[in-house]
Amino acid sequence: MDADADAGEDCADAGIDSAVAPGFDAPLPETCAGQCVPREPLGWSEPALLWIGPPERAPDCPAAAPSLGYEGHADFTAAAPPACPTCLCDPPDASCELPAAWNIYASFPCDVPGATETSFAAPDGWDGACTSTNALAAGHMCEGDLCAQSLEIAAPHVLPGSCASRSAEPPEVQQEPRTGGSFATLARACTGTVIAPCADPGMTCTPAPPTGDSAPPDEFLTCIHHEGDQNCPATYPARHVFYAGADDTRSCAPCGCAEPSGATCSILASAFSDGACSQFVVGVVVSSEAPICNGIAPGTALGSKSAGVVHLDPGTCAPTGGEPTGDVALLGATTFCCLPETPVPA
Repeated sequence: MDADADAGEDCADAGIDSAVAPGFDAPLPETCAGQCVPREPLGWSEPALLWIGPPERAPDCPAAAPSLGYEGHADFTAAAPPACPTCLCDPPDASCELPAAWNIYASFPCDVPGATETSFAAPDGWDGACTSTNALAAGHMCEGDLCAQSLEIAAPHVLPGSCASRSAEPPEVQQEPRTGGSFATLARACTGTVIAPCADPGMTCTPAPPTGDSAPPDEFLTCIHHEGDQNCPATYPARHVFYAGADDTRSCAPCGCAEPSGATCSILASAFSDGACSQFVVGVVVSSEAPICNGIAPGTALGSKSAGVVHLDPGTCAPTGGEPTGDVALLGATTFCCLPETPVPA
């Protein structure tokens, strides 16, 4: 008898089961009690039982694979996007700034080269009320010419202000942004522990899907999985991608207004020979588009002035915002790759 036979007889004589692995209290099964399936490629999970179907029909994990290893979702339907408003802008709160620069020329027109210029400027911050600042006496001479032959008044300046934004819809009919959605499909992967050999070393033993009356309405599949959106290996060709959830960031850009444009204004500017704005010399309408030069009787006294706004067009602001923003993103992709059909238990 050879040494191996002697060892077997010795074990038998000692009451030791040769099928018991060291460190285990029970003998290992000699064959796989579940199903033998192809081993998973490097980086993929061990095979598990996957159920796919409507969430309301999801079964518990079967007895052969009692541990819930994964739940995910598919077939997402987003809720209706928010109803974005039509944005409008109120007119700018513009104002017309009176010109302080008034100048007297010893010529007509005002821009004759070499003509003497004398300031008839109003005080800073002038509100248009009668002022005798920088008065010029009658007959005053400038380098041999009468100083007062024409009067130039600078253009008034539009202070554009800003526009208030608003929605075209009255507050009582404005809709709150509607976001969200739902998944129509649930994926549930169940795992179990099967320690047994398969005859083919390229195969691994894994729990078999329940059959018969114990099977749920939608059968379990045998699948491996990997995080992310992956291609499937040839051994597990049926591909399914599931998601942990969805992030709906859809909204509407807030209403706003661009800078004002197109504003104009006009003033009535008047000059007087006395210091109390009672003896009228000249009155002209000056627009914000350009200064004006008006001739006067040579040597006329210019003792006071006044001005007031006669027209103000505040312009407009182009509305901004109101357009849809954001999107719906599916989160946490996981790829399951499954056998095309449930194998026959080994």
